[in-house]
Amino acid sequence: MYNILTLNKIAELGTSKFDKAKYTVSDSVENPTGILVRSAVMHDMEFGSDLLAIGRAGAGTNNIPVDRCAEQGIVVFNTPGANANAVKELVLAGLFLSCRKITDAITWASGLKDTEEMTVAKQVEKGKSQFAGPEVIGKVMGIIGLGAIGRKIAQCASGLGMVVIATDPFLTETDIERLEPYCKIVATKEEVYREADFISLHVPCNNETKGFMNAEVFAQLKDGVRLLNFARGELVNDDDLEKAIASGKIACYVTDFPNAKTVAMDGVIAIPHLGASTPESEENCAWMAAMELIDYIENGNIKNSVNFPNVVCEEKGRKVCVLYKEGADVTGACCSGVKKGYGYAIFTGDADAEALAAKDGVIRVRVIE
Repeated sequence: MYNILTLNKIAELGTSKFDKAKYTVSDSVENPTGILVRSAVMHDMEFGSDLLAIGRAGAGTNNIPVDRCAEQGIVVFNTPGANANAVKELVLAGLFLSCRKITDAITWASGLKDTEEMTVAKQVEKGKSQFAGPEVIGKVMGIIGLGAIGRKIAQCASGLGMVVIATDPFLTETDIERLEPYCKIVATKEEVYREADFISLHVPCNNETKGFMNAEVFAQLKDGVRLLNFARGELVNDDDLEKAIASGKIACYVTDFPNAKTVAMDGVIAIPHLGASTPESEENCAWMAAMELIDYIENGNIKNSVNFPNVVCEEKGRKVCVLYKEGADVTGACCSGVKKGYGYAIFTGDADAEALAAKDGVIRVRVIE
């Protein structure tokens, strides 16, 4: 029997995929073989020797100690694209909110009431001009990052009559060909900064991107640009943002990741992390994370890992699965790969598991009969 620990409520569409004859799935199992998580913070957790993998029902893995997991031979999966449509829809809502001052207008209208001097209808006609804002048609949408969400935003923005300019260093030639009918692909972020009336961020938060939207970048933007951040709050330097809003460089900042500073900042529309909060998205993510765990536990296949390479072996029968540091001698594998300094190899047939485990740089060896 395998134990699957759930650290958050996981949609039944995902948990039901675990065969009850093989798996126990609950929020209280001990010595888990796998963990399913959404937003629970795992950095202080100790991981037992039975733990093979963690499935994150979502794209970001900031709540998981990914590097430590790699060192311990624990594969961390995420679910790229599973919540893309839900986030796309909220980004589009943010796009319109940033223009038309809808949130301010609703707050103002909710305080109106008929008085002896003026009816609500007359107050509306008198006061509505303070909430006027531009249309999006014909404006330039700049997109930083063209993963599953960024691509959907590009297509939708084009459909709204916007001019779309975007950049992503990881695009293939095939990706570019598919995007070019509705999106101008440029080589650098600086080209996006110069042209965009709106900028939508769709990059992961890491050492290279944390706080990259700062005073230096803001100085390159058009005056009155509107910034949409539905990726990670830490991508934006809040102190520099406040100054940019005060100067008029940024007309509005819409974020799905409010903090103590931004919730009190003028010119900010703060949404309480609703990007993936739809039943469809939660089901998609739960299903995908569950299937990734099952395929790895039962078949040794890795798909959508953030700390080990994608390696799939369709052969049946005995497999010896080896997690190792790049450079270890694991020649002769049926299939293998390396990612971010860590490798994974699958041997078939009568491969000697003990001999492989004894090699320098090998982290973990598992035999699947």
